Amino acid sequence: MSALHRTIFFEQHEKLGATIVDFGGWEMPIQYPDGILKEHMATRQTAGLFDVSHMGRLFFKGGDSVPFLQHVLSNNLLALEVEESQYTLIQNENGGAFDDAYLYRFTEDEYLLVVNASNREKDIQHLLQVMENYPDVTMQDRTFEMAMISLQGPLSKTIIKQIISDDSPLPEPARNHLSIVTIQGSEVLLARTGYTGEPIGFELFVENENAREIWDLLLEKGAVPIGLGARDTLRLESSLPLYGHELGVDRDGNEIPLFASKLSKFAVSLSAHKGDFIGKQALVKQQAAFKRILDHDYSDVSALPKMVMSLAITGKGIAREGHKVFLENMHVGYVTSGTSVPYRLSTSKGLDGEFEGKVKRRSIALALIDSHIKVGDTVEIEIRKKRCPAVIVPYHMSSQAPPFVRVILHDQLKITKTDTETDGIRSQAANLLKKTATNTRWRQTECINLIPSEMSQSSLTRMLSIADPVNRYAEHRELKAFSSEDIYYYQGTEFIEEVETLLNKEFKKYFNCKNVESRVISGQMANVACFSALVDFFNRADRKGKQHRIGKILNNHIIKGGHLSAQPMGALRDFVARDPKTEKAAVVNFPVLPENPYKVDVQACERIIKEQQPELIILGKSMVIHKEPVQEIRALVDEYAPSCIVMYDMAHVLGLYGEHFQSPLQEGAHIVTGSTHKTFFGTQRGVIAADFSEDELNYELWEAIQRRTFPGSVSNHHLGTMTGLLFASYEMNHFKDAYQKAVIENAKAFALALKEEGLDVAGDPEISFTETHQVLVHVGYGKGAKVAKMMEDNNIIVNYQATPREEGFTASGALRLGVSEMTRFGMQQADFQELASLLADLIQNNSNIVEEVKSFRARFLEMRYCFEEKDFPDIKEMLHAFL
Repeated sequence: MSALHRTIFFEQHEKLGATIVDFGGWEMPIQYPDGILKEHMATRQTAGLFDVSHMGRLFFKGGDSVPFLQHVLSNNLLALEVEESQYTLIQNENGGAFDDAYLYRFTEDEYLLVVNASNREKDIQHLLQVMENYPDVTMQDRTFEMAMISLQGPLSKTIIKQIISDDSPLPEPARNHLSIVTIQGSEVLLARTGYTGEPIGFELFVENENAREIWDLLLEKGAVPIGLGARDTLRLESSLPLYGHELGVDRDGNEIPLFASKLSKFAVSLSAHKGDFIGKQALVKQQAAFKRILDHDYSDVSALPKMVMSLAITGKGIAREGHKVFLENMHVGYVTSGTSVPYRLSTSKGLDGEFEGKVKRRSIALALIDSHIKVGDTVEIEIRKKRCPAVIVPYHMSSQAPPFVRVILHDQLKITKTDTETDGIRSQAANLLKKTATNTRWRQTECINLIPSEMSQSSLTRMLSIADPVNRYAEHRELKAFSSEDIYYYQGTEFIEEVETLLNKEFKKYFNCKNVESRVISGQMANVACFSALVDFFNRADRKGKQHRIGKILNNHIIKGGHLSAQPMGALRDFVARDPKTEKAAVVNFPVLPENPYKVDVQACERIIKEQQPELIILGKSMVIHKEPVQEIRALVDEYAPSCIVMYDMAHVLGLYGEHFQSPLQEGAHIVTGSTHKTFFGTQRGVIAADFSEDELNYELWEAIQRRTFPGSVSNHHLGTMTGLLFASYEMNHFKDAYQKAVIENAKAFALALKEEGLDVAGDPEISFTETHQVLVHVGYGKGAKVAKMMEDNNIIVNYQATPREEGFTASGALRLGVSEMTRFGMQQADFQELASLLADLIQNNSNIVEEVKSFRARFLEMRYCFEEKDFPDIKEMLHAFL
């Protein structure tokens, strides 16, 4: 028997009192003195430190690296940009696994493949055999020269930031992103990966001579050492497959198909870019069977007879590997992994809840069972010759709310709201009226509203919004048969026709443009109409063939402040093509300046536009403190991609259009969209504007936008709010200059005052931190929601915001503040400076300032930059008589 290997950290494990076991030919810590349960919870609640240096580290270089790895791995490595990684498998001809692995691309011309310790030698022999057909590729096994450390848990980023050098970039705040950093003078490959299910986690690759020092430093900063025992319970709780259990060969000697496991099937690509790779035919059959199973068609599941599913044990007992699973007394499979795991529940709903102190236990498992069994089905597990009930669940926990994992119990998969109302309908109606009046008084007279996407309308605008057109229809469209005259489908529409005509006239004046579409009833619908119109426009030469989606789009990523509606997860979803190379939505994100992640790196855009040839560029953000580089981007488009459409979603800054901020249509944008109820102080609607002449090619696009508005997107286009919007547009065009100037001056004064109060204001101090109505304040990683709630309790209404360095809204560490609404209620620079002092006292000292806030707000109850009711006394009374 050969001697067992030891990692570079073996002495550290011994000093820490670890229990050492043989694992895959290595002497590894199974647990430390505190035990597996405490180690599991330490990872979930703080940060766990794992020695994973026993895993194989294989580096590949050479001109044949890409075709070779495409052939021997299940995933599509062409989807990887530099500083990205992916889960993959080393598959065999039968569509099963030699091993599962992770592929990293830290640099342009080199790939790192991490494989399981027990399979390393077998994997190497298999890879070497295939490499004989690929002469220009080299493989270097650096398992014994380079250590691998995994740091997992909600505090892992805080710890990593303390030990990397100031000039080292953390990987982008999303799983599978990479960077190269410096720690204690040593170069370290840093990856946002890990096999614990934690939403925040890193893996470090470091040369052996520097590894011990970094390990000790991580412990010093608060990481807790974790053994292989807890590593297994953590991955099981996350429903992650383990080779030899959910991958490989089952208990009956049959190959476990790759499509049997949720994770492994997502690591299979059938992209044409992979060519005829190992196991392709078998995997094609598995995919076809999987599609049938999704449709509950079990007529042919021979390629996928069993699936790995998550089980929650509802009876008494702990499921273990090998236990039989029964469905109605029929043996349907075996438990592949099973244990009891600890957990803590949140003390309340939503983001504000803390975790309860008491640690509970639950029995969970993964099982390979017949494919016709579905989530929600009840099965039985034979434990010590007794049948124990269990239920098939989709998951045991969720990582969707970083920085913490959230436990999902089998009977809490979905919270059902119960109706506790017992009063009669009249009492309910009275209660609604009372609560509405109370809420309106609170929001309008006792609160300071700093949400930048909200705005109160003038009293006359609100009054017009509920006048008679609110109940009516006025569908219409231009028909060429009537010389492009607008034809209405209803009678009694002369007034609303006049309103719409006048509204478009006011918007054309506001934007200084030729084309306006005002029937869209939200900013998102405005975008949808434009996206749909672009698809129509791009397919105008072929109406009979398959309609192609928008081929490539350049936009602002949502975590960098981009609009939700401009994301593949949002309104863009049904209109953007799939990139055949990456197999993802054909979207590329604007690069940002390293020193200022809130600003587009225009210089880097040149290469992207030249290489990617986008068909649509979407400017505009919801987290916006800078002007967008419209003129510069349009110049690059004209030079490198002249058929590309430049669109600016101005939802948040629509009310700032003009000389005090920017005028995108005059700067080169083809289309402007926006919401009419944020900085633009109208009713809740949307608008589309352009400046195409009828003899331009792109005028056909404008006609498509009109068609995709009606009948494509709207029927009743909410005539009441359109009437109110016309009045608000009169107000905006009349008061625009003074209002816009005041908003921007107030935002700058507010930002500077907050900074002087000691708060961490984001942005460039050279421009007083903002060029818009927004101010961003950092309040601590993951603390945004809690601070926002504390401010709400003190009658200051804000929204928490994830910054470009955070993983999502649940990890928000900032507040997004807007000055536009309170500017309209008369607040000036000195008032925002006074407000900054109140905010600082609240945030820094947790003071109760609710009475001060009420008193402060009482000074600002009269709306400015609007027409007053006294200017129209007779007309006001006439309206009141019918409302």
